[in-house]
Amino acid sequence: MPEPDAKADLDLLCQTVLEAGSIARGFFGGAYKRWSKEQGSPVTEADLAVDAFLRKRLCAARPAYGWLSEESEDDKSRLGHDTLFIVDPIDGTVAFLKARPHFTICAAVVHDGRPVAGVVYNPILDEMFTAARGDGATMNQAPIRVSDRQQLDGCRMLTSRDLIAHPAWSTPPNRAWPAMEIENRSSIAYRMALVANGSFDAMMALSAKRDWDLAAAEIVLTEAGGLVSTHDGSVLRYNTPGAMHSSVIGAGPKLHAAIIERVAHLVLPRK
Repeated sequence: MPEPDAKADLDLLCQTVLEAGSIARGFFGGAYKRWSKEQGSPVTEADLAVDAFLRKRLCAARPAYGWLSEESEDDKSRLGHDTLFIVDPIDGTVAFLKARPHFTICAAVVHDGRPVAGVVYNPILDEMFTAARGDGATMNQAPIRVSDRQQLDGCRMLTSRDLIAHPAWSTPPNRAWPAMEIENRSSIAYRMALVANGSFDAMMALSAKRDWDLAAAEIVLTEAGGLVSTHDGSVLRYNTPGAMHSSVIGAGPKLHAAIIERVAHLVLPRK
């Protein structure tokens, strides 16, 4: 299949995700069914309602594309497609459950293993982060850019406080982290988007992530001038059989390099 029209696909993603936001807002802070998946992660009827809407609308518009979503059964038919949608109907379900406005709806078009268009939308704060390959990144249609921070000392980092404070960092070859302004968000995609618009300087997650956590947010962050990789600097490849990544680091180029220098030696499992 030839490379898709990234701008046309982005227009489709924007319109569809914006409508899906109204579905999520209808559940937010109200009464709805919730349960746990086999792995123990939470899911709600809002996740499923948004997923069903996105799948129906997007697949009808692009019937030749494959489909991968956190809330749809993965029958692996996607592996026969060069181009597919990768979707997380609600990234940050824990925040959604706690009625905190830090969840996002994420949708990307991926071609030959790399994202070409993506949308990360926070429907409660009405923040829409978008990007198409080679066309830059925006938040609510205004261009965005990563910060030019170069040093870790004093940077604004989105990650787990427990991770940074873990005593193992004091054991060589590890190094203790310098003082940083640490915050976190339940949605991994939202963390990446907040780095893309310069609200934070970097984000780091040293645990396994799935394609749907990262695809849409990666193109937003990279089109905003940042770099995204695993902790050892490897490029993220999407639509593999496992759809899994060991970790993710996102920041401006120089700060990204400074983080990789500290963590590249770590051996992390792919759960």
